[in-house]
Amino acid sequence: MRVRAMRAAAVAAVAGSVLAGAGACSAPAGDGGSGGAGDALVVGIAQEPETLSPLLGYGKDGNSKIFDGLLRHDAEMRLQPALAAELPEVGDGGLTYTYTLRDGVAFSDGSPFDAGDVVFTYETILDERTNNPSKGELDALESVTAEDEDTVVFRLKYPYAAFAERTVLPIASEEAAKGQDVNTGPYNTEPVGTGPYVLTGWSKGEKLTFEANPDYWGGAPEVKKLTMAVIKDDDVRATRLRSGDLDAAILPPALADTFAEDGDKRVIRARTADFRAVTLPTAHPVAGDRAVRRALDVAVDRGAIVDSVLNGAGRAAYGPVPADSPWFAEGTERRHDPERAEKILDEAGWKPGGDGVRRKDGRRAAFTLWYPSGDRLRQEHALAYASDAKKIGIDITVESGTWEVIEPRMKDDAVLSGGGSPADPDFDLYPLLHSSLALDGFNNMAAYDNPAVDRALEEGRRSGDRDTRAEAYATVQRELAEDPGYTFLTHIDHVYVVKDAWEGVTTQVEPHDHGLGAGPWWNVEDWRPRR
Repeated sequence: MRVRAMRAAAVAAVAGSVLAGAGACSAPAGDGGSGGAGDALVVGIAQEPETLSPLLGYGKDGNSKIFDGLLRHDAEMRLQPALAAELPEVGDGGLTYTYTLRDGVAFSDGSPFDAGDVVFTYETILDERTNNPSKGELDALESVTAEDEDTVVFRLKYPYAAFAERTVLPIASEEAAKGQDVNTGPYNTEPVGTGPYVLTGWSKGEKLTFEANPDYWGGAPEVKKLTMAVIKDDDVRATRLRSGDLDAAILPPALADTFAEDGDKRVIRARTADFRAVTLPTAHPVAGDRAVRRALDVAVDRGAIVDSVLNGAGRAAYGPVPADSPWFAEGTERRHDPERAEKILDEAGWKPGGDGVRRKDGRRAAFTLWYPSGDRLRQEHALAYASDAKKIGIDITVESGTWEVIEPRMKDDAVLSGGGSPADPDFDLYPLLHSSLALDGFNNMAAYDNPAVDRALEEGRRSGDRDTRAEAYATVQRELAEDPGYTFLTHIDHVYVVKDAWEGVTTQVEPHDHGLGAGPWWNVEDWRPRR
């Protein structure tokens, strides 16, 4: 491995700018929009990350802005080289992936990037002491080695067809991150990466500020200053966008449409794999009852939710896999059929009571459904779902709270949840449904347990044959139709309003997680101000 010549002056300058930026981050109202200047962008996002370290999961789907992966996705979600000079060479029957690294890349502190950083990143993530909630996504990885400073070889335990998609994962700087507590150390808030932007400040709960990396290997961005203002409330984001305090924001469709006639802004809809679903906790005597689950699955009017809640900006969801995906199992769509729902409940012994709520063995068909405070779309999904449930005699009480309030209740209460990745069906289906991950953080929130699904998930993950994988995932979707542990409602479009001051603004098919990386600014480093 080449000797790293740390540039002390550069390190001091970066550290100073981080501290200065952090000190200036006390008031989000002071961000100010760019006013069309073209070299600054202020974006309103709903959530902020818990960490900025890829060692703990930040940016694992790509587009992290501070970091690069070996590969990246283009606008059509095709894999392209990033820190790798070319796509990997796959050998040994799909058990080895060899990457040749791009020459001349440096981290933002001036230290050179090489194969040692790649090995350090993946080995640290897989270390049992590292609190990375997504490390299970690298289950197939047996080892990663540096053949020389420009070549990395990954060896897998089994042929995992989706492995290349996992290498969009950002690469951390070994020199900057090594020797500190990976879970609590300063690298989590003072990251050093190879990406197009450098963090200059993070006032948690308020905003993150970035400056363009003038030495970025892909070319210095023309948007020189980037601010991500953390504004959890949808209405507040819309108000600040209207006042000119923001240049762009993600908004619910109904709010976004109020900007449609605003001549200096664009309303942009991005297709996504992002679903909204109700978790039906297995431990609950009502929500965990298979007949109740099957009845709710056909009682809900998904089309009405798409029309009324999403203003048409989305599609009905019958599982994590979107109906327009090549992995979708045809015939697993569920038609809105409240009469069938009532028949399912009747036959299972859930009989109508005097108050209109069904009962079985003296128990009311009732449970609580939580959604995160300030999230208008989830609130409206929850209320629509409860309304449809009431029509068949199931009483759902809708409550809101922070995730700190909701998470301890997930074992017994339902949650209006979200998720979705466009990259590969394994990325959604395994953590959402495999019984081994029941209530493991936000994995398998319903504690779903179906042996046939577990077997199919393992087959889909371990096979290198696409037809075998397609049949495995079709099995999962058919089982979900007969034994639903969740009621999937919609796949939502992400809707943004962006000041029309830049060229090069596009969208990708987006994952559930969006904000810093996903959004029209996924390629902000390539934007150009309108002349």
